Amino acid sequence: MKRHAPSVARNREPIAAVLTEELPASGLVLEVASGSGEHAVHFARTFPGLEWLPSDPDAEACRSIDAWRSEAGLPNLRPPVQLDAASASWPVTAADAVLCINMVHISPLAASEGLADGAARLLAPGAPLIVYGPYLEDAVETAPSNLEFDRWLKERNREWGLRHAEWLDEVVGRRGFARTRRVAMPANNLMLVYRRR
Repeated sequence: MKRHAPSVARNREPIAAVLTEELPASGLVLEVASGSGEHAVHFARTFPGLEWLPSDPDAEACRSIDAWRSEAGLPNLRPPVQLDAASASWPVTAADAVLCINMVHISPLAASEGLADGAARLLAPGAPLIVYGPYLEDAVETAPSNLEFDRWLKERNREWGLRHAEWLDEVVGRRGFARTRRVAMPANNLMLVYRRR
């Protein structure tokens, strides 16, 4: 029942280091597209002052998240909710931060647009929307491994693929967010932080 994502062990500490500087001291963090649930457990343990709400559109993923959650026994890690980022209706009405790891490139454009819409509904001015993953950038040469990854994704699903960070800036900008930070991460990934204006 528990799924395992090998990349979590490699990226959870670098991600947590950035989150330490960007998340509020208390409140609710909604994690969109939580996948296996391993990140949720790690971050709930790392940030005991925050309530952590994992989510995923896939029922099997939610079962994996719940299995990891049950094993960890953390009081601040809530049961997962089934949430499709592209949907206009989310089972959450407010949050103090929204985090999304490795979803944008393995989902249709509508999921990223829905993520921006949902974050705009949930977050108060100044609250962060934080995304992590591989991106293309107009002024930065793309690593050959990322170009190969992009080709592989598009072969699997025509609606998938690496997105331009500038495109995401525009998408969230139309919903009232401004990018406040770009952090280069290991394995040619980025953390992009947006704040609600």
